[in-house]
Amino acid sequence: MVSRRDFFMGAGALAVGAGVVSRVGAASLPEAASAANATTQPPPSPPNGRPFNPVVTLNGWSLPWRMNNNVKEFHLVAEPVVREIAPGMKANLWGYNGQSPGPTIEVVEGDRVRIFVTNRLPEETSIHWHGQRLPNGMDGVTGLTQAAIPVGKTYVYEFVAQHAGTFMYHPHADEMVQMAMGMMGFWVTHPKSPAVQQVDRDYVMLLNAYDIDPGSFTPKVNTMLDFNLWTINSRAFPGIAPMMARKGDRVRIRVGNLTMTNHPLHIHGHAFEVAGTDGGWIPKAARWPEVTVDIGVGQMRAMEFIADAPGDWAFHCHKSHHTMGPMGHQVPTMLGVDQKDLAKKINKLVPDYMAMGENGMESMSSMHMPLPDNTLPMMDGKGPFGPIGMGGMLTVLKVRDGLARNDYRDPGWYQHPKGSVAYEWDGAMPAAPAAPSSGAMQPGVEFNVRKPQSHSH
Repeated sequence: MVSRRDFFMGAGALAVGAGVVSRVGAASLPEAASAANATTQPPPSPPNGRPFNPVVTLNGWSLPWRMNNNVKEFHLVAEPVVREIAPGMKANLWGYNGQSPGPTIEVVEGDRVRIFVTNRLPEETSIHWHGQRLPNGMDGVTGLTQAAIPVGKTYVYEFVAQHAGTFMYHPHADEMVQMAMGMMGFWVTHPKSPAVQQVDRDYVMLLNAYDIDPGSFTPKVNTMLDFNLWTINSRAFPGIAPMMARKGDRVRIRVGNLTMTNHPLHIHGHAFEVAGTDGGWIPKAARWPEVTVDIGVGQMRAMEFIADAPGDWAFHCHKSHHTMGPMGHQVPTMLGVDQKDLAKKINKLVPDYMAMGENGMESMSSMHMPLPDNTLPMMDGKGPFGPIGMGGMLTVLKVRDGLARNDYRDPGWYQHPKGSVAYEWDGAMPAAPAAPSSGAMQPGVEFNVRKPQSHSH
C-alpha cells in the first residue's frame, strides 16, 4: 500500500483542481491506497462505521475508507496499471489504485458515501455507479450528467447507498477504450443488519476479456467479439485463486459481467440457488435451483449454496473456448489428418514447429512448444493427476472439513478417500445387452411402403 502523501509527493504528481473540490478542500483528501500484487486479501473486520460481513475479492482487495462527520470517504485513482494475467504473462491495462479491476468498495445500506476520483489517465474519464439509485448528477455519464474529469483533476461523487445489493463501477467516457483496457470494479452495499442475508463465505468476481496478441502487452481496444483472453478479475487460469470453503458453509458467489458476451457459469459437485441480481435480492420463495446460470452483458448474479461435498470442484464458464488461453480464431480443424511427413518437411525450415490437432487438442496441455515472451499457452493448469487441460475463466472451489471460519489459505489438493477415484478397468468386458425385439422385426412380417409423390402426400 502507498499513502496519499507518498502518492502526491512522487515525481510528476498531478495537481488537484481547486475549483473541482472546493467544498471539501484538497487538503482533506483521504489516502489513495494502492496494491500491485494479485494475492487475494482476506477480509478485515470494518474498523469503524456500522458493522457488516465483508466479502472476499478473488485476486483482489477492498478499498479502505475514513469516517468524516459520519460520511464514509473513499479515494479512487484512475491510472495505467500492470496486471499479471497469470504467471508468465503481464498486461498493460488501465485500472484503479494499482490494479485492474479496481478495489471492491463495501458500504452499508443507508451510508452516506463520498468518493474522490483522481484522473491519472492520458485522457478524460468518469465513473458510473452501475445499478445504484442516486441523484442524476452523480450517475457519471460524461456530457449528459456531468463534465468529464480532466487529466490531473479530482472530482467528488457523493450520495446515499439506498439499497443493499451487488453493483459495479466503470467509466462512461470513451468506454470502448477504457473498459477494453480493464477499467471496472465491484461495489457491495451490505444490509443494515449483519444477520440479514448472512453467509459464511462471500466471494466477488468480475468477468472481463482482452484481445492481446502473442508477445504483446497491451489489449487491442477496437476488438468487438474476437477476444482471446477470458478472465476472472483480469486473471486467467491457472492464475485465478481458488475459493475455499469449510464443509457445511453457506457460500455466496457474486459475479458481474462486463465483457462483450454472455457467460453460462457452471459449478461442479453442488447445486446453487440464484439469490440476487444487480436489481436486488430475490425473495427466498422465488429463488430457483441451478448448476449453471447465464449472465448477460452488464448483469450481476449472486449464487448461494451449501458446500456439502468435500473435494476440488471446478467453477467455470461453460463456453468451451472461454476455458482456454490465447488462441487463434482461424485455426483449421486437423482431426484425422496425418501430419507426420508434413511435420518433417516443415521442421527443416522451422525447427521448433509442432504438429497439432490430429487427435484433438487435449495433448496441448502437456506439450511444451516454444512461445513468444509474455504469452500464455492455451492450456497450462496442473492438477494432482496431471495437466488439467483448461485455462481462461476457470477457478476451483476447495471444500474441506475443519477449516477455520476465516481461513482462506489454500489447503492444497484434495486427498481422495480410498476407492473414490475413477480407475482403469483391466478385467474382462461384460457382454453387451441385446436390444429387445419388436413385432416389426419378427420374421414373416411384411411392410407396404409408398413413396410420397408431392407435398400433398
